[in-house]
Amino acid sequence: MNEVNFIVREPLLDPKQRVIGFQLSWQHPEQVTELSTADLSSLMEFVAEQLVDDDTGFLLGESVLFLDAVPELLAADGLKLLPPKNTVLLLSKRDFTSPATLDAIKELRQLGYGICMKGADLSTLERSFFSQISHIEVRLDAGNFASQAKVYAALKQSSVKMVSRNAASWQDFDACAALGLDSFVGKLHLMPRPNPAQKGLNSAQTTILQLMEMIRKNADIQQLETVVKRDAALAYKLLRYINSAGFGLRTEVQSLKHAVTILGYSPLYRWLSLLLATASTSGNSPVLLETAIVRGRFAELLGQPFMSKTEAENLFIAGMFSLLDRLLGIPMSEVLSSIQLPEAVTEALVSRSGPYGPYLALAEACELNSMLVGSLAESLRISPIDVNKAHLSALVWAKNIANL
Repeated sequence: MNEVNFIVREPLLDPKQRVIGFQLSWQHPEQVTELSTADLSSLMEFVAEQLVDDDTGFLLGESVLFLDAVPELLAADGLKLLPPKNTVLLLSKRDFTSPATLDAIKELRQLGYGICMKGADLSTLERSFFSQISHIEVRLDAGNFASQAKVYAALKQSSVKMVSRNAASWQDFDACAALGLDSFVGKLHLMPRPNPAQKGLNSAQTTILQLMEMIRKNADIQQLETVVKRDAALAYKLLRYINSAGFGLRTEVQSLKHAVTILGYSPLYRWLSLLLATASTSGNSPVLLETAIVRGRFAELLGQPFMSKTEAENLFIAGMFSLLDRLLGIPMSEVLSSIQLPEAVTEALVSRSGPYGPYLALAEACELNSMLVGSLAESLRISPIDVNKAHLSALVWAKNIANL
């Protein structure tokens, strides 16, 4: 594996804003524009090493991975380590001019791998290409919407799936979804989307905040149980989380009292922060929720070698809370006034400062493809390989939690 590149990711969304996969790319600290075949091959090998288990298979379930490729990479050994049905290679239109490349593409398609063409002019693209590709990248031109709509309609008659790259606004997202585009990749999900249906906290979230405050004050376990029993669905989901692989308990926890006896209060706070986010009724919550879970776990894993278990759990909470304002549809100031958080967590949320701030900032930078990734990792003395391992491990963990 290349020792200086960092993995950065963008979620792949369906028209209902659910995460159906990720586009993973290498980022070089020196801003190299064209990565070598060896670099791209090492990304594939590393991703396969972290995400494919000999016994259980692909650790991200049905998720699809989009990976940048060049013709020379189509025969790379690392590619064969990735499951065909979960792997889509991004190739430029110009790559399809070589007969040797077309033969390699044909072979990969027969094996079940996906091929996404980028950089093509859809209005002049010959239909002969449709049999060679599974996806095609499109970019909405709002000034030429009518003619694009005709092209999209023609593509819908084929088996090729259309992927929108970097929709500029939620209005563009909705327009593309209405035109039949299959998926969307970019950072649009991090932009607030007005949702009149979300007005402050719902009853479940109010209960969870009450529980978090009671735990902070070390309330008696019987008081906690009394509050939890008011909401059977909440109690059920909390126990599901506690009994998940995230804790690795040897015996199944049967009640909140049992959980406190085994774990103490501190870990409960962490799982309640997750419950608070999942209790959102926001229309754009699926992608935001998964991003928040990944961010929280990613920050926690980055900090674990350098701090106590409780402090690392605070990093998880900071990551989860960093998107809570968008998940709940209220300003961050209102979120912070609703619950008393440790000062270090508040510093991280407000200004990415304090002991937790840089870890949260690094986790965010890997989502944004920010050129600060390298400098943040260096300042924390975390190697690229450890950042990348934590990143992919967080994706797997979040996928398991989301399926509970």
